[in-house]
Amino acid sequence: MNSSSCRFCGSSLHHTFVDLGMSPLCQTHITPEALNHMEPFYPLHTYVCENCFLVQLQEFVSPQDIFTEYAYFSSYVDALLKNASEYSDLMVERFKLGAHSQVIEIASNDGYLLQYFLKKGIPVLGVEPAVNVSQVAIDKGIPVVNKFFGQQTAIELAANGKADLLLGNNVLAHVPDINDFVSGMKVLLKADGVITMEFPHLMRLMAENQFDTIYHEHFSYLSFMVVQKIFAHHGLTLFDVQEIPIHGGSLRIYARHTEDSSKPVGDRVTELIAREAAAGFDKLETYAHFTEQVKETKRKLLEFLITAKQKGKTIAGYGAPGKGNTLLNYCGIRTDFLDYTVDRNPYKQGKFTPGTHIPILSPDRIKETKPDYLLILPWNVKDEIMEQTSYIREWGGQFVIPIPEVKIYS
Repeated sequence: MNSSSCRFCGSSLHHTFVDLGMSPLCQTHITPEALNHMEPFYPLHTYVCENCFLVQLQEFVSPQDIFTEYAYFSSYVDALLKNASEYSDLMVERFKLGAHSQVIEIASNDGYLLQYFLKKGIPVLGVEPAVNVSQVAIDKGIPVVNKFFGQQTAIELAANGKADLLLGNNVLAHVPDINDFVSGMKVLLKADGVITMEFPHLMRLMAENQFDTIYHEHFSYLSFMVVQKIFAHHGLTLFDVQEIPIHGGSLRIYARHTEDSSKPVGDRVTELIAREAAAGFDKLETYAHFTEQVKETKRKLLEFLITAKQKGKTIAGYGAPGKGNTLLNYCGIRTDFLDYTVDRNPYKQGKFTPGTHIPILSPDRIKETKPDYLLILPWNVKDEIMEQTSYIREWGGQFVIPIPEVKIYS
């Protein structure tokens, strides 16, 4: 695929969705020894395809460079664990899964989701390229294949049995060759099996100005109508969809083999397609206004930070997520505004944020320094973080949420 061509339909890409300038890879946290080394930056310029309307980032870095060792461990986010537990209960009940079934998860991370199926006595298998995070799953008793998923991997796995439930949460946006990925799912799915995928919904991204969810690990930004086209192209039919709050607003899609007539297409599918069409997601002009929204959010955040510092206030960050690094780099926020940020993940502690070089410390540092403001970078789990750090109210500390616009919580 040519880097200036649409990764689904191959059309030339001419239309900008938003250009966030140059940015480093968001999960390459910097060690103290490497602070003075040169750091690679890549364009963070998203396009929308005029033919199929897939919003996408060009592939500047291979998945092998991003995901072979990964700093994101899902088990450190309570909201993800809750979502995974509830999801497993729902799938078992709806599709009558049991000891006779096979559940396969693509991008299984540290086993945060498959562990709930394992506890129910259901056979599971994870497919995860990052050796460091998959080792945590293996330690929980979850079998894992350390490979990138695509058609070839699917053929190899299918030789040992296909999936009754084939799932992938927060992975569909992460694959540069989306055709190879979806065609692989077709190969690995049993004749009467079900695929579920969860991914951030482009409609929510645009409505709530979630530009910081754009980073190099996310190659595609997905509307429901585009995903329906991609799956249909590979012989898979979307028969149901749910809108869920995880990651700032995601879709959970349900797919089956097109030739499997036992699962009729439900009303939620036709309703969401109609809603996206009414919002203009099949028209180029719909995508043209996002850039100005992003610029305005940047101006408002910087205005708040400048005013706070001029008043002598101290500001710390909470979290070192991918979205936070897009925000920090695009807005030019460094230690002139944020003294430090904290993260529950020990893998990140003692390092520095990519590009902006803000120290990443243990959450214990908040009680030691008592900042006036805590800027929550993973705003999608703000309620969880505000509950965990409610003690900042003891000294009059306040929370700052940057997206969709600056909001202060006492």
